[in-house]
Amino acid sequence: MDTDRVHAALPEPPSQKEEDNKGEEKIFGNIFAELESVDLPLGTTLRSIYDDQPNAHKRFMEKLDTRIRNHDREIEKMCNFHHQGFVDAITELLKVRADAEKLMGQVTDTNRRLQEAGKEVTAQTEEVIRCRIQQRNMATTVEKLQLCIPVLEMYSKLKEQLTSKRYYAALKTMEQLEKVYIPRVSQYRFCQIMAENLPKLREEIKDVSMSDLKDFLESIRKHSDKVGETAIRQAQQHRTFISTVAKQAGLDHYTKPVFSLNGRAHSHTPNGLLMDDGAGDEEDADDEILTAQDLVDFSPVYRCLHIYTVLGDRETFENYYRKQRKKQARLVLQPQANMHETVEGYRRYFNQIVGFFVVEDHVLHATQGLVTRAFTDELWNMALSKIIAVLRTHSSYCDDPDLVLELKNLIVIFADTLQGYGFPVSRLFDLLFEVRDQYNETLLKKWALVFREIFETDNYSPIPVETEEEYKVVVSRFPFHDAEIEKQSFPKKLPMSQSVPQIYSQVKEFIYASLKFSESLHRSSTEIDDMLRKSTNLLLTRTLSSCLQNLIKKPHIGLTELVQIIINTTHLEQACRYLEEFITNITNVSPETVHTTRLYGLSTFKDARHAAEGEIYTKLNQKIDEFIQLADYEWCMAESDGRASGYLMDLINFLRSTFQVFTHLPKNNNDHASMSGKVAQTACMSACKHLSTSLMQMLLDSELKQISMGAIQQFNLDVMQCELFASSEPVPGFQGDTLQLAFIDLRQLLDLFMVWDWSTYLADYGQPNSKYLRVNPATALALLEKMKDTSKKNNIFSQFRKNDRDKQKLVETVVKQLRSLVNGMSS
Repeated sequence: MDTDRVHAALPEPPSQKEEDNKGEEKIFGNIFAELESVDLPLGTTLRSIYDDQPNAHKRFMEKLDTRIRNHDREIEKMCNFHHQGFVDAITELLKVRADAEKLMGQVTDTNRRLQEAGKEVTAQTEEVIRCRIQQRNMATTVEKLQLCIPVLEMYSKLKEQLTSKRYYAALKTMEQLEKVYIPRVSQYRFCQIMAENLPKLREEIKDVSMSDLKDFLESIRKHSDKVGETAIRQAQQHRTFISTVAKQAGLDHYTKPVFSLNGRAHSHTPNGLLMDDGAGDEEDADDEILTAQDLVDFSPVYRCLHIYTVLGDRETFENYYRKQRKKQARLVLQPQANMHETVEGYRRYFNQIVGFFVVEDHVLHATQGLVTRAFTDELWNMALSKIIAVLRTHSSYCDDPDLVLELKNLIVIFADTLQGYGFPVSRLFDLLFEVRDQYNETLLKKWALVFREIFETDNYSPIPVETEEEYKVVVSRFPFHDAEIEKQSFPKKLPMSQSVPQIYSQVKEFIYASLKFSESLHRSSTEIDDMLRKSTNLLLTRTLSSCLQNLIKKPHIGLTELVQIIINTTHLEQACRYLEEFITNITNVSPETVHTTRLYGLSTFKDARHAAEGEIYTKLNQKIDEFIQLADYEWCMAESDGRASGYLMDLINFLRSTFQVFTHLPKNNNDHASMSGKVAQTACMSACKHLSTSLMQMLLDSELKQISMGAIQQFNLDVMQCELFASSEPVPGFQGDTLQLAFIDLRQLLDLFMVWDWSTYLADYGQPNSKYLRVNPATALALLEKMKDTSKKNNIFSQFRKNDRDKQKLVETVVKQLRSLVNGMSS
């Protein structure tokens, strides 16, 4: 019951069909809402209709017809509601239509009459409007032109500045155009063109200024020698002025020259050189020397520097300038191949270098930072090394002392000039010491030719003096003093030959020539004195000594000439102290000064004299050999001719006449007297010993196989003549039979064979008081063998065999004993 009551109280749930209809109504309602919406796309909505359920299209069409009918009923209701108002409005419009047409006609007529009346006014108004527009345009134009005119004026000014090459001012004008004027009228096309053209103009200015700089560099490279010549001439004038002032003030120091680059008025030339305004006045040009500033126009450098500075590219310009100047420095430092041939070659070389560094020094002081002191010092150090190498090489080619002296003077003024500009030149003065050695070498070569010519033209005979005037002339050229000769009456002869005063004079000339190099070197008198003495020592010990040695060795110089050479060297040796006094007088340095170099002439002339003496001995021996070669002995002769050989008598006569020449050797003091006697005695002893040795060698010659007793007797006669010559005292001063002892070996050997005193020889052999002490067993054996062979063939000993056959056995016995002695000596 309760259950039924509850079910009766609750509403009955909707059926399934009713729920489906409600769902469809809701779906189709949404679809119609979407279709009626203008903004939504229909494609998606329509697709949902067909894709939803089967038969959905049919149900949709039914619902759509129903909805259309509903909308038609609503439209009809609205039209019915507003129809009466619409009818009333149409009725009123019909009433107003007639009035409107009437009013339209009146307005049209009024408009016609108004148009006709206002035609003239309209025309006047249009004219006024046109004039007002023109007036406004003109005002606008004037206003804009006032803004543009300064721009155009500045641009015109820029063009004028470019035409007149005032590039620095043109850059300033460009800067004003860019920053001030063009921004005011930047909207105009011509201003845009101007603005686009300004960078190109800047590049053109850079190019033109760089081109001017290149022209300047090329011009200064070509004319640097003129600039250097001017600077060197100015330095010379300053140096002369300082020297004059120092002499007047009694000063003995050297002031460094300081040169100014400020010159007179000048006018520019296109190539960077300047022409003096007073160039037409030749007298002024001669009196006043142009300075470097007068010769060079540096404006291209300044202009280019300012331009690149303004353009913010100064570093590029500095690097380019320094690089180009380094290249030019290398070109300037490159000498010509034949520079060493003339002094002008050296002068042009120095002028170019001085000109280069004068320009650099001016740029250093006239600009700020374009070149620095470090840069110029680097250039100078590089140049200095190159200059020293070049001068060292080319000076070595110079064989003319005058050219070397000119080179020295050029180096000195070159160094002084650059020192005035602040460049260190100590290495150049050090180089001068090397050049001085080269100069001395060339002097020595030149004087070697002079000495050689003097020796070749000398007659090697005493100087004849006819009058006192001639005597004074000789004495003025050579310090000769001899009391005995001075007492002699004219004419008379001086002991030395003509070469002696000539040699002495040439040595003094050499000292003068050597002194010339020491001038202007800023050296003390002591240093100059030392240099003169050292160079003179070289002349005496090397050049003159070599010439004397070569002279002595010449084959055409005979014994007479050698004797005269000994006399000459003696007098030259005595004159050395006068040469020292001569140097002292030139340099004003006392010879007692510490470290003063002494002249070595004494040893030079002593060595030459010793060489001449040795040559005398050699030539005597050679002459003896020539006579010995004329010997023609008949070694197998039965008996002698009874007189000495002819060649030997000629030889002895030659020796007698030769030794008489030695009487001319100087004896003006005891030393020279003893010296001359010693030379003569030595020569005589040497000749006798050589003659004795040659005769001994002739006997023992290995090619001589046989000697007869007659040949021995003939040989004995020749040796007796030699002994007579030795005993005749051909040269005074020998004690006793000293000279004869030269032939003692021959004498004892010949006596042994002539007397045939073998028993005595063999018995006394080895005894200090032996009669045949100087006979060597080997010598005796060799000679005896030659005589033994002869006896076998020519039967020389037949008489002995007839008289006493025991003598033959004696010979055999003597030979055996001699061989025993020889073997005993060898063992």
